[in-house]
Amino acid sequence: MKPVLKKCRAENASVLFLIIISILLVHCPATAKELVIGTDTEKSISLTIYNRDLALVRDVRHVKLPKGELQLAYSGISGEIKPETALFKADNISILEQKFEFDLLTPEALLQKYVGRQVEIIKKHPTTGEETTVPATVLSTNNGVVLKIGNRIETGVPGRLAFPDVPENLREKPTLCLLAESSAAGARDIELTYLTTGLGWQADYVAELNNDENALNIKGWVTLTNNSGTAYRNARLQLVAGDVHRVAQRNAPRAVLYKAAMAEAAPSDSMAEESLLDFHLYTLGRTTTIKNRQSKQVSLLSASSVPCRKEYIIRGNSAAFTRRSGSEARKIKVGVFLSTENTRKNNLGLPMPGGTVRVYKKDSGGSLQFVGEDRIDHTPEKEEIRLKLGDAFDVTAWRKQTDFKKVSGFSGYNYVYEAAFEVLVKNALKKEITVQVRETLPGDWTVKSESVGHRKLSAHVARWDVKVPASGSTTLRYRVLVKY
Repeated sequence: MKPVLKKCRAENASVLFLIIISILLVHCPATAKELVIGTDTEKSISLTIYNRDLALVRDVRHVKLPKGELQLAYSGISGEIKPETALFKADNISILEQKFEFDLLTPEALLQKYVGRQVEIIKKHPTTGEETTVPATVLSTNNGVVLKIGNRIETGVPGRLAFPDVPENLREKPTLCLLAESSAAGARDIELTYLTTGLGWQADYVAELNNDENALNIKGWVTLTNNSGTAYRNARLQLVAGDVHRVAQRNAPRAVLYKAAMAEAAPSDSMAEESLLDFHLYTLGRTTTIKNRQSKQVSLLSASSVPCRKEYIIRGNSAAFTRRSGSEARKIKVGVFLSTENTRKNNLGLPMPGGTVRVYKKDSGGSLQFVGEDRIDHTPEKEEIRLKLGDAFDVTAWRKQTDFKKVSGFSGYNYVYEAAFEVLVKNALKKEITVQVRETLPGDWTVKSESVGHRKLSAHVARWDVKVPASGSTTLRYRVLVKY
Protein backbone atom coordinates (compact mmCIF):
# COMPACT_ATOMS: atom_id res chain seq x y z
CA MET A 1 0.00 0.00 0.00
CA LYS A 2 2.83 2.42 0.90
CA PRO A 3 4.64 2.08 -2.46
CA VAL A 4 1.40 2.92 -4.30
CA LEU A 5 0.85 5.96 -2.07
CA LYS A 6 4.39 7.21 -2.69
CA LYS A 7 3.88 6.78 -6.43
CA CYS A 8 0.67 8.88 -6.34
CA ARG A 9 2.39 11.61 -4.36
CA ALA A 10 5.26 11.68 -6.83
CA GLU A 11 2.89 11.93 -9.80
CA ASN A 12 0.95 14.74 -8.09
CA ALA A 13 4.18 16.61 -7.37
CA SER A 14 5.22 16.32 -11.03
CA VAL A 15 1.87 17.66 -12.18
CA LEU A 16 2.08 20.55 -9.69
CA PHE A 17 5.62 21.37 -10.89
CA LEU A 18 4.45 21.49 -14.52
CA ILE A 19 1.57 23.77 -13.58
CA ILE A 20 3.91 26.18 -11.76
CA ILE A 21 6.28 26.24 -14.74
CA SER A 22 3.39 26.97 -17.09
CA ILE A 23 2.24 29.88 -14.93
CA LEU A 24 5.76 31.32 -14.81
CA LEU A 25 6.15 31.09 -18.58
CA VAL A 26 2.88 32.98 -19.06
CA HIS A 27 3.56 35.73 -16.52
CA CYS A 28 7.39 35.89 -16.84
CA PRO A 29 8.19 35.81 -20.56
CA ALA A 30 11.81 35.33 -21.68
CA THR A 31 14.03 38.39 -21.84
CA ALA A 32 13.61 40.25 -25.12
CA LYS A 33 16.23 39.46 -27.72
CA GLU A 34 18.74 42.26 -28.21
CA LEU A 35 18.13 44.37 -31.31
CA VAL A 36 21.26 45.87 -32.80
CA ILE A 37 20.84 49.35 -34.28
CA GLY A 38 23.92 49.55 -36.47
CA THR A 39 25.39 52.23 -38.68
CA ASP A 40 23.68 50.62 -41.69
CA THR A 41 20.43 52.19 -40.42
CA GLU A 42 21.98 55.65 -40.22
CA LYS A 43 19.84 58.38 -41.78
CA SER A 44 21.88 61.48 -40.90
CA ILE A 45 24.65 62.54 -38.58
CA SER A 46 25.64 66.03 -37.45
CA LEU A 47 28.70 67.20 -35.55
CA THR A 48 29.23 70.41 -33.62
CA ILE A 49 32.88 70.51 -32.57
CA TYR A 50 34.17 72.90 -29.91
CA ASN A 51 37.71 74.18 -29.32
CA ARG A 52 38.75 72.16 -26.28
CA ASP A 53 38.31 68.45 -27.02
CA LEU A 54 34.51 68.46 -26.99
CA ALA A 55 31.87 67.69 -29.61
CA LEU A 56 28.10 67.36 -29.80
CA VAL A 57 26.93 64.40 -31.91
CA ARG A 58 23.39 64.16 -33.28
CA ASP A 59 22.84 60.68 -34.78
CA VAL A 60 19.52 59.88 -36.52
CA ARG A 61 18.74 56.30 -37.60
CA HIS A 62 15.66 54.69 -39.17
CA VAL A 63 14.62 51.30 -37.77
CA LYS A 64 11.64 48.98 -37.53
CA LEU A 65 10.81 48.04 -33.94
CA PRO A 66 8.23 45.67 -32.40
CA LYS A 67 5.89 46.48 -29.55
CA GLY A 68 6.80 45.72 -25.95
CA GLU A 69 9.98 45.69 -23.90
CA LEU A 70 13.12 46.00 -26.02
CA GLN A 71 16.83 45.49 -25.53
CA LEU A 72 18.45 47.96 -27.94
CA ALA A 73 22.16 48.00 -28.79
CA TYR A 74 23.05 51.34 -30.38
CA SER A 75 26.41 50.53 -31.96
CA GLY A 76 28.96 52.58 -33.85
CA ILE A 77 28.91 55.53 -31.46
CA SER A 78 31.90 57.41 -30.07
CA GLY A 79 34.12 55.39 -27.78
CA GLU A 80 34.68 58.61 -25.79
CA ILE A 81 30.98 59.33 -25.23
CA LYS A 82 29.88 60.97 -22.00
CA PRO A 83 26.96 58.59 -21.25
CA GLU A 84 25.35 60.93 -18.74
CA THR A 85 24.76 63.49 -21.53
CA ALA A 86 22.95 61.07 -23.86
CA LEU A 87 19.49 62.15 -25.02
CA PHE A 88 17.38 59.53 -26.84
CA LYS A 89 14.30 60.60 -28.80
CA ALA A 90 11.80 58.43 -30.73
CA ASP A 91 8.03 58.26 -31.10
CA ASN A 92 6.26 55.75 -28.84
CA ILE A 93 9.46 54.71 -27.04
CA SER A 94 10.47 55.36 -23.45
CA ILE A 95 13.91 54.53 -22.06
CA LEU A 96 14.00 52.63 -18.77
CA GLU A 97 17.75 51.99 -18.41
CA GLN A 98 20.94 52.67 -20.31
CA LYS A 99 24.53 51.52 -20.06
CA PHE A 100 27.62 52.13 -22.13
CA GLU A 101 29.76 49.12 -23.06
CA PHE A 102 33.22 50.02 -24.28
CA ASP A 103 35.01 46.72 -23.58
CA LEU A 104 35.88 46.05 -27.22
CA LEU A 105 36.58 42.69 -28.81
CA THR A 106 40.34 42.23 -29.16
CA PRO A 107 42.53 39.11 -28.83
CA GLU A 108 43.77 40.39 -25.46
CA ALA A 109 40.28 41.19 -24.14
CA LEU A 110 38.90 37.84 -25.35
CA LEU A 111 41.71 35.96 -23.63
CA GLN A 112 41.14 37.87 -20.38
CA LYS A 113 37.46 36.94 -20.39
CA TYR A 114 38.42 33.26 -20.63
CA VAL A 115 40.54 33.17 -17.46
CA GLY A 116 39.38 30.06 -15.60
CA ARG A 117 37.64 28.68 -18.70
CA GLN A 118 38.60 26.12 -21.28
CA VAL A 119 39.85 26.89 -24.77
CA GLU A 120 41.35 24.78 -27.53
CA ILE A 121 44.92 24.94 -28.82
CA ILE A 122 45.28 24.11 -32.50
CA LYS A 123 48.73 22.80 -33.40
CA LYS A 124 50.10 22.24 -36.86
CA HIS A 125 52.64 19.50 -37.56
CA PRO A 126 55.77 21.11 -39.05
CA THR A 127 56.27 18.47 -41.77
CA THR A 128 52.86 16.93 -42.54
CA GLY A 129 50.81 20.05 -41.89
CA GLU A 130 48.26 17.99 -39.99
CA GLU A 131 46.36 19.93 -37.32
CA THR A 132 45.60 18.57 -33.87
CA THR A 133 43.40 20.05 -31.14
CA VAL A 134 44.33 20.03 -27.47
CA PRO A 135 42.09 21.37 -24.65
CA ALA A 136 43.62 23.90 -22.23
CA THR A 137 42.51 26.08 -19.34
CA VAL A 138 43.50 29.76 -19.20
CA LEU A 139 44.96 30.45 -15.75
CA SER A 140 46.26 34.00 -16.15
CA THR A 141 46.93 36.74 -18.70
CA ASN A 142 49.07 39.06 -16.54
CA ASN A 143 52.30 39.90 -18.39
CA GLY A 144 51.81 36.89 -20.63
CA VAL A 145 49.57 33.83 -20.91
CA VAL A 146 49.61 30.97 -18.40
CA LEU A 147 47.83 27.76 -19.54
CA LYS A 148 47.08 24.41 -17.95
CA ILE A 149 47.45 21.68 -20.58
CA GLY A 150 46.75 18.27 -19.12
CA ASN A 151 48.85 18.00 -15.97
CA ARG A 152 51.33 20.68 -17.06
CA ILE A 153 51.43 24.44 -16.53
CA GLU A 154 52.81 26.24 -19.58
CA THR A 155 53.49 29.87 -20.45
CA GLY A 156 52.97 31.24 -23.91
CA VAL A 157 50.67 29.88 -26.59
CA PRO A 158 52.05 26.84 -28.46
CA GLY A 159 49.70 27.26 -31.43
CA ARG A 160 46.45 28.98 -32.36
CA LEU A 161 43.74 29.51 -29.76
CA ALA A 162 40.12 28.63 -30.53
CA PHE A 163 37.27 29.97 -28.37
CA PRO A 164 33.79 28.41 -28.26
CA ASP A 165 31.98 31.79 -28.24
CA VAL A 166 32.27 35.52 -27.61
CA PRO A 167 31.33 36.72 -24.10
CA GLU A 168 28.22 38.90 -24.03
CA ASN A 169 29.98 41.95 -22.60
CA LEU A 170 32.55 42.12 -25.39
CA ARG A 171 31.54 44.33 -28.31
CA GLU A 172 32.99 44.82 -31.77
CA LYS A 173 32.28 48.56 -31.52
CA PRO A 174 31.45 50.98 -28.68
CA THR A 175 27.79 50.35 -27.88
CA LEU A 176 25.09 52.13 -25.90
CA CYS A 177 22.71 49.48 -24.51
CA LEU A 178 19.15 50.61 -23.80
CA LEU A 179 16.28 48.93 -22.02
CA ALA A 180 13.22 50.46 -23.69
CA GLU A 181 9.46 50.15 -23.79
CA SER A 182 7.75 50.48 -27.18
CA SER A 183 4.03 51.26 -27.10
CA ALA A 184 3.53 50.53 -30.80
CA ALA A 185 5.19 48.50 -33.54
CA GLY A 186 6.47 49.99 -36.78
CA ALA A 187 9.27 51.86 -38.53
CA ARG A 188 10.40 55.17 -37.11
CA ASP A 189 13.32 57.59 -36.76
CA ILE A 190 15.32 57.43 -33.56
CA GLU A 191 17.67 60.20 -32.57
CA LEU A 192 20.61 59.97 -30.19
CA THR A 193 22.32 63.19 -29.10
CA TYR A 194 25.37 63.14 -26.84
CA LEU A 195 28.60 64.88 -25.91
CA THR A 196 31.94 63.25 -26.54
CA THR A 197 35.63 63.93 -26.26
CA GLY A 198 38.13 62.69 -28.84
CA LEU A 199 37.03 65.18 -31.51
CA GLY A 200 38.78 68.50 -31.96
CA TRP A 201 39.56 71.23 -34.43
CA GLN A 202 41.96 74.08 -34.88
CA ALA A 203 42.35 76.84 -37.40
CA ASP A 204 45.49 77.09 -39.53
CA TYR A 205 46.27 79.89 -41.94
CA VAL A 206 48.69 80.08 -44.85
CA ALA A 207 49.67 83.56 -46.03
CA GLU A 208 51.76 84.56 -49.05
CA LEU A 209 53.52 87.93 -48.81
CA ASN A 210 53.93 89.82 -52.09
CA ASN A 211 57.25 91.13 -53.41
CA ASP A 212 56.58 94.68 -52.19
CA GLU A 213 55.80 93.31 -48.71
CA ASN A 214 52.58 95.31 -48.45
CA ALA A 215 49.87 92.73 -49.19
CA LEU A 216 48.99 89.13 -48.28
CA ASN A 217 47.01 86.34 -49.87
CA ILE A 218 45.49 84.37 -46.97
CA LYS A 219 44.03 80.88 -47.02
CA GLY A 220 42.36 79.57 -43.86
CA TRP A 221 41.99 75.88 -43.07
CA VAL A 222 40.23 73.95 -40.34
CA THR A 223 42.20 70.92 -39.18
CA LEU A 224 39.86 68.24 -37.84
CA THR A 225 41.16 65.45 -35.59
CA ASN A 226 39.19 62.31 -34.73
CA ASN A 227 40.37 60.03 -31.93
CA SER A 228 36.88 59.12 -30.69
CA GLY A 229 36.94 55.46 -31.72
CA THR A 230 34.43 55.66 -34.59
CA ALA A 231 34.03 57.21 -38.03
CA TYR A 232 31.47 59.85 -38.97
CA ARG A 233 30.40 59.44 -42.58
CA ASN A 234 28.73 62.16 -44.62
CA ALA A 235 28.33 64.29 -41.52
CA ARG A 236 27.02 67.84 -41.39
CA LEU A 237 29.82 69.78 -39.75
CA GLN A 238 29.68 72.85 -37.53
CA LEU A 239 32.45 74.45 -35.50
CA VAL A 240 32.14 76.71 -32.47
CA ALA A 241 34.89 79.30 -31.97
CA GLY A 242 35.14 80.53 -28.39
CA ASP A 243 35.73 79.09 -24.95
CA VAL A 244 32.55 77.37 -23.78
CA HIS A 245 32.39 77.07 -19.99
CA ARG A 246 32.32 73.52 -18.69
CA VAL A 247 31.59 72.27 -15.17
CA ALA A 248 34.54 70.56 -13.49
CA GLN A 249 34.20 66.77 -13.42
CA ARG A 250 33.04 65.33 -10.09
CA ASN A 251 32.64 61.81 -8.83
CA ALA A 252 28.85 62.07 -8.75
CA PRO A 253 27.08 61.63 -12.10
CA ARG A 254 26.06 64.82 -13.84
CA ALA A 255 22.66 65.50 -15.34
CA VAL A 256 23.75 68.00 -17.98
CA LEU A 257 22.09 68.62 -21.31
CA TYR A 258 23.92 70.61 -23.95
CA LYS A 259 21.95 72.03 -26.84
CA ALA A 260 23.32 73.55 -30.03
CA ALA A 261 21.62 74.90 -33.11
CA MET A 262 22.05 72.51 -36.05
CA ALA A 263 21.57 74.94 -38.92
CA GLU A 264 20.97 73.85 -42.48
CA ALA A 265 24.18 73.65 -44.46
CA ALA A 266 24.83 76.49 -46.87
CA PRO A 267 24.81 75.48 -50.58
CA SER A 268 28.53 76.03 -51.04
CA ASP A 269 31.88 74.60 -50.00
CA SER A 270 32.83 77.59 -47.87
CA MET A 271 32.19 78.02 -44.17
CA ALA A 272 29.11 80.10 -43.34
CA GLU A 273 29.49 82.09 -40.13
CA GLU A 274 26.85 83.18 -37.61
CA SER A 275 26.64 84.25 -33.96
CA LEU A 276 25.76 81.67 -31.31
CA LEU A 277 25.28 83.31 -27.93
CA ASP A 278 28.67 85.06 -27.47
CA PHE A 279 30.51 82.58 -29.68
CA HIS A 280 30.79 82.14 -33.44
CA LEU A 281 29.36 79.16 -35.29
CA TYR A 282 30.86 78.05 -38.61
CA THR A 283 28.86 75.70 -40.86
CA LEU A 284 30.41 73.73 -43.70
CA GLY A 285 28.32 74.00 -46.87
CA ARG A 286 28.50 70.26 -47.61
CA THR A 287 28.78 66.98 -45.76
CA THR A 288 32.16 65.46 -44.98
CA THR A 289 33.55 62.17 -43.66
CA ILE A 290 35.95 62.04 -40.72
CA LYS A 291 37.48 58.61 -40.23
CA ASN A 292 38.71 57.35 -36.87
CA ARG A 293 42.34 58.22 -36.12
CA GLN A 294 42.36 60.72 -38.94
CA SER A 295 43.39 64.33 -39.29
CA LYS A 296 41.99 66.22 -42.27
CA GLN A 297 41.69 69.80 -43.44
CA VAL A 298 38.60 71.67 -44.61
CA SER A 299 38.62 75.11 -46.23
CA LEU A 300 37.61 77.94 -43.87
CA LEU A 301 38.24 81.18 -45.77
CA SER A 302 40.16 82.69 -48.64
CA ALA A 303 41.23 86.32 -49.02
CA SER A 304 43.51 87.94 -51.57
CA SER A 305 45.35 91.26 -51.69
CA VAL A 306 44.97 91.94 -47.97
CA PRO A 307 46.88 95.19 -47.26
CA CYS A 308 49.52 94.83 -44.56
CA ARG A 309 52.36 96.77 -42.97
CA LYS A 310 55.82 95.54 -42.10
CA GLU A 311 56.95 96.87 -38.73
CA TYR A 312 60.26 96.83 -36.88
CA ILE A 313 59.70 96.84 -33.11
CA ILE A 314 62.10 97.06 -30.16
CA ARG A 315 60.64 96.22 -26.76
CA GLY A 316 62.24 97.56 -23.58
CA ASN A 317 62.47 96.23 -20.04
CA SER A 318 60.43 97.92 -17.28
CA ALA A 319 62.91 96.85 -14.59
CA ALA A 320 65.58 99.06 -16.19
CA PHE A 321 63.80 102.17 -14.87
CA THR A 322 64.10 101.15 -11.19
CA ARG A 323 67.73 100.07 -10.95
CA ARG A 324 71.18 101.03 -12.16
CA SER A 325 72.50 99.17 -15.20
CA GLY A 326 76.05 98.81 -16.47
CA SER A 327 77.63 101.53 -18.56
CA GLU A 328 78.15 99.22 -21.55
CA ALA A 329 75.63 99.19 -24.38
CA ARG A 330 73.74 95.91 -24.81
CA LYS A 331 72.64 94.53 -28.13
CA ILE A 332 68.87 94.06 -28.32
CA LYS A 333 66.64 92.24 -30.80
CA VAL A 334 64.65 94.08 -33.46
CA GLY A 335 61.46 92.14 -34.11
CA VAL A 336 59.93 91.93 -37.61
CA PHE A 337 56.13 92.08 -37.64
CA LEU A 338 53.31 92.13 -40.18
CA SER A 339 50.08 93.83 -39.20
CA THR A 340 46.67 94.33 -40.79
CA GLU A 341 43.06 94.95 -39.74
CA ASN A 342 40.33 92.33 -39.96
CA THR A 343 37.93 94.46 -42.01
CA ARG A 344 35.84 94.04 -45.14
CA LYS A 345 37.77 96.94 -46.66
CA ASN A 346 40.89 94.75 -46.36
CA ASN A 347 39.05 91.79 -48.00
CA LEU A 348 38.61 90.07 -44.62
CA GLY A 349 35.91 91.02 -42.10
CA LEU A 350 35.02 87.47 -41.01
CA PRO A 351 35.53 86.59 -37.32
CA MET A 352 38.71 84.53 -37.44
CA PRO A 353 39.16 81.59 -35.03
CA GLY A 354 42.45 81.51 -33.16
CA GLY A 355 45.19 79.51 -34.86
CA THR A 356 48.66 79.51 -36.36
CA VAL A 357 49.47 81.74 -39.34
CA ARG A 358 52.39 80.59 -41.51
CA VAL A 359 53.84 83.16 -43.89
CA TYR A 360 55.64 82.46 -47.18
CA LYS A 361 57.35 84.72 -49.72
CA LYS A 362 58.77 84.04 -53.17
CA ASP A 363 62.51 84.28 -53.69
CA SER A 364 64.15 85.77 -56.78
CA GLY A 365 63.64 82.47 -58.62
CA GLY A 366 59.90 82.42 -57.93
CA SER A 367 59.99 79.64 -55.32
CA LEU A 368 58.03 80.07 -52.12
CA GLN A 369 60.12 80.21 -48.96
CA PHE A 370 58.90 80.00 -45.35
CA VAL A 371 59.60 83.32 -43.57
CA GLY A 372 57.93 82.86 -40.17
CA GLU A 373 54.82 81.97 -38.22
CA ASP A 374 52.84 83.28 -35.29
CA ARG A 375 49.65 82.42 -33.44
CA ILE A 376 46.59 84.65 -33.37
CA ASP A 377 43.81 84.56 -30.80
CA HIS A 378 40.13 84.59 -31.75
CA THR A 379 39.94 87.82 -33.74
CA PRO A 380 36.58 89.51 -34.27
CA GLU A 381 35.86 91.92 -37.11
CA LYS A 382 37.65 95.29 -37.03
CA GLU A 383 40.44 94.11 -34.70
CA GLU A 384 44.13 94.28 -35.54
CA ILE A 385 46.12 91.20 -36.51
CA ARG A 386 49.83 91.38 -35.73
CA LEU A 387 52.24 88.56 -36.63
CA LYS A 388 55.83 88.29 -35.45
CA LEU A 389 57.91 86.68 -38.20
CA GLY A 390 61.23 86.72 -36.38
CA ASP A 391 64.14 89.06 -35.63
CA ALA A 392 65.74 91.31 -38.22
CA PHE A 393 69.16 90.48 -39.68
CA ASP A 394 69.98 93.81 -41.37
CA VAL A 395 68.49 96.05 -38.65
CA THR A 396 70.38 96.00 -35.35
CA ALA A 397 70.15 97.95 -32.10
CA TRP A 398 72.09 98.68 -28.90
CA ARG A 399 70.61 100.08 -25.71
CA LYS A 400 72.54 101.85 -22.91
CA GLN A 401 71.50 103.47 -19.63
CA THR A 402 73.23 106.85 -19.58
CA ASP A 403 72.00 108.09 -16.20
CA PHE A 404 70.16 106.79 -13.12
CA LYS A 405 69.32 108.38 -9.77
CA LYS A 406 66.89 108.07 -6.90
CA VAL A 407 64.87 111.25 -6.46
CA SER A 408 63.32 112.47 -3.22
CA GLY A 409 60.79 115.16 -2.37
CA PHE A 410 57.64 113.62 -3.84
CA SER A 411 55.08 113.03 -1.09
CA GLY A 412 52.74 110.06 -1.43
CA TYR A 413 55.29 107.89 -3.26
CA ASN A 414 57.63 105.31 -1.77
CA TYR A 415 59.98 105.17 -4.74
CA VAL A 416 60.93 107.86 -7.28
CA TYR A 417 63.58 107.25 -9.92
CA GLU A 418 64.92 109.12 -12.91
CA ALA A 419 66.63 107.16 -15.70
CA ALA A 420 68.04 108.15 -19.05
CA PHE A 421 68.73 105.89 -22.05
CA GLU A 422 69.97 105.98 -25.57
CA VAL A 423 69.08 103.45 -28.25
CA LEU A 424 71.34 103.23 -31.31
CA VAL A 425 69.63 101.69 -34.37
CA LYS A 426 71.62 100.70 -37.46
CA ASN A 427 70.09 99.98 -40.85
CA ALA A 428 72.01 97.95 -43.44
CA LEU A 429 69.12 97.96 -45.90
CA LYS A 430 69.11 100.05 -49.09
CA LYS A 431 65.96 101.91 -48.01
CA GLU A 432 64.86 104.12 -45.14
CA ILE A 433 62.88 102.37 -42.42
CA THR A 434 61.00 103.31 -39.26
CA VAL A 435 61.69 101.41 -36.05
CA GLN A 436 59.28 101.50 -33.12
CA VAL A 437 60.87 101.63 -29.66
CA ARG A 438 58.30 100.57 -27.08
CA GLU A 439 58.98 100.97 -23.37
CA THR A 440 56.82 99.52 -20.60
CA LEU A 441 56.98 102.03 -17.76
CA PRO A 442 56.06 101.26 -14.11
CA GLY A 443 53.94 103.45 -11.82
CA ASP A 444 53.31 107.08 -12.71
CA TRP A 445 55.75 108.29 -15.35
CA THR A 446 56.74 111.46 -17.15
CA VAL A 447 59.09 111.85 -20.10
CA LYS A 448 61.44 114.68 -19.05
CA SER A 449 63.32 114.95 -22.35
CA GLU A 450 63.52 113.11 -25.69
CA SER A 451 65.17 113.42 -29.08
CA VAL A 452 62.04 112.14 -30.86
CA GLY A 453 58.49 112.78 -29.68
CA HIS A 454 56.69 109.83 -28.06
CA ARG A 455 53.12 108.50 -28.21
CA LYS A 456 51.33 107.18 -25.12
CA LEU A 457 49.82 103.87 -26.22
CA SER A 458 48.41 102.97 -22.80
CA ALA A 459 48.84 103.77 -19.10
CA HIS A 460 52.20 101.99 -19.04
CA VAL A 461 53.47 101.96 -22.66
CA ALA A 462 55.29 104.74 -24.51
CA ARG A 463 56.27 104.48 -28.19
CA TRP A 464 58.90 106.34 -30.17
CA ASP A 465 58.95 106.06 -33.98
CA VAL A 466 62.58 106.34 -35.05
CA LYS A 467 63.40 106.91 -38.73
CA VAL A 468 66.66 105.29 -39.80
CA PRO A 469 68.17 106.21 -43.21
CA ALA A 470 69.29 103.62 -45.73
CA SER A 471 72.70 102.22 -44.83
CA GLY A 472 72.75 104.55 -41.86
CA SER A 473 71.98 104.86 -38.16
CA THR A 474 69.94 106.94 -35.70
CA THR A 475 70.28 107.37 -31.94
CA LEU A 476 67.19 107.86 -29.80
CA ARG A 477 67.68 109.59 -26.42
CA TYR A 478 65.08 109.95 -23.66
CA ARG A 479 64.87 110.63 -19.92
CA VAL A 480 61.95 109.38 -17.80
CA LEU A 481 60.80 110.05 -14.23
CA VAL A 482 58.89 107.14 -12.62
CA LYS A 483 57.02 107.29 -9.29
CA TYR A 484 55.29 104.49 -7.38
